[in-house]
Amino acid sequence: MEITNRDPALRRLFAGLTEQTFVELLGIGDPHLVDYLSALLSRFVAMDAIYRLANAQGRRLEEVADMMLEAESFPPEGRTRREVYRHIGDFTLFWTGVYPEALKRLRSVLRKDHFIDYCEQGKRSYYIASTFEQEPYRQEAPVLRRLSHEFELCAYGLNQVRREWERMQPGESGQRRQHLLG
Repeated sequence: MEITNRDPALRRLFAGLTEQTFVELLGIGDPHLVDYLSALLSRFVAMDAIYRLANAQGRRLEEVADMMLEAESFPPEGRTRREVYRHIGDFTLFWTGVYPEALKRLRSVLRKDHFIDYCEQGKRSYYIASTFEQEPYRQEAPVLRRLSHEFELCAYGLNQVRREWERMQPGESGQRRQHLLG
């Protein structure tokens, strides 16, 4: 089940900020990649979307190590395995790019994720998810492959998107916000 944010204004804001950052700052004019990343930001506004995976007993999975174990419990060709690996990629990219200051807590010595390199696992997870190239995943597979290859650059870009939305203070940037919202 895909959790989405239904606020069209917020989706437009993320789309505008992501496009502006990736095209103007990073020189990446890939509309499929930009759309995927802005949808990720919109989806992850809800904590339920960030922590949407649960194990067979219904316990919410909050650590990448547990998510990896869950992914491996599914048959290699299964849709669910792809979705779990895609989510691991999204999860690691979100925290690495948007909130890197949270990595200290997420990877503390008291957690299993202390031994997980979020960048490496994000790349690996996106790559695995990208190998599902049959319908209905055919169009998304190249985007996931690119995220695998350019994980660090995309994380940097998402961090710049965050800086832009933090700069948008009420009053002083209303015209800019209105421009980005369309």
